[in-house]
Amino acid sequence: MVEQDKVQISEQEAQLYDRQIRLWGLDAQKRLRAAKICLIGMRGLGCEIAKNLVLAGINSLKMMDENNVTEEDATSQFLAPRDKIGTNRAEASLDRLQQLNPMVEVTADSSKSCQKDADFFKQFDIVIATTCPKEELVRLNSICRAEKIMFFAGDVMGFYGFSFMDLIEHEYVEEEKQHAAKNQEGDGDGEPDAKKAKVTEEPVTKTVKKAMTFVSLAEALKVDWSSELYAKRLRRMDPSFFLLQVLFAFQSEVGRPPSPSSRAEDLDKLKEVRDKTLASMSVPATKITDEYLSLLFSELSPVCAIVGGVMGQEIIKTISNKDAPHNNFFFYNPVDSCGVVETIGY
Repeated sequence: MVEQDKVQISEQEAQLYDRQIRLWGLDAQKRLRAAKICLIGMRGLGCEIAKNLVLAGINSLKMMDENNVTEEDATSQFLAPRDKIGTNRAEASLDRLQQLNPMVEVTADSSKSCQKDADFFKQFDIVIATTCPKEELVRLNSICRAEKIMFFAGDVMGFYGFSFMDLIEHEYVEEEKQHAAKNQEGDGDGEPDAKKAKVTEEPVTKTVKKAMTFVSLAEALKVDWSSELYAKRLRRMDPSFFLLQVLFAFQSEVGRPPSPSSRAEDLDKLKEVRDKTLASMSVPATKITDEYLSLLFSELSPVCAIVGGVMGQEIIKTISNKDAPHNNFFFYNPVDSCGVVETIGY
């Protein structure tokens, strides 16, 4: 939980964040102003998340990316100017991101996340990982759980996107409308009481404290789909979770996500990996059609905006302790063009 007790909102900040304070309250804004966040991966999705959080008014954001800006980044990476091709992605994104909100401390780190240990991540309240392979996501999540740091992961590949969150134990408040019964007495004309009494319901909004428990990414990914509990869910499950498993397996074998420059070769490899992965999970190969596999190339700006918007929203909800967060996956289905929330691993 982000502590806001020592944070004071200045008059200048109150003017800048006036609309937000009216929306989610002063306490929530204080929590945001206290939040220190590490964001790994500054491609299109990372840019959307960074933009949303900096505009919301967090305390600090450290961008981490060891890669350089490429021509392909032009499809979705809007923070790095086009004349910065060949320079480090995080450092190239620094100026434009800082201009969005000078009150937020924004820094860049050009080292690899796999070179950072628990001592580095201890300084943050939230760690967000994008563009990372499965093994690195599991490692980062494990560190965050041990250090009680809230963890988010996400990625976009073509028309497909996902996000995962592990808040370990999360407390929040939610407004609920409850109906209070009010009796109106009869006029004493001799009718039975049951007929005389009229009951009207008056809605009353109350703030209710709630709690939610999360599982790790490793636990969520190793679910046994042949078990009775999950076999029943299989038919009605959206294919997106299984598509994520296929993409993780593809990255593990090839060492990169599917690339438009080797589309035909990668598509054949995706079909091969799909058949092997789904068979090992006891999931029918028909769950993921070839149409899904054909939509996984490059990183598209509109999908980054959708997934990045959802992740930004969930991170702000988490920091402010207001309303129930997603537990635990969000998927953007590339065929149906719709978002799906799935709870997996419980």
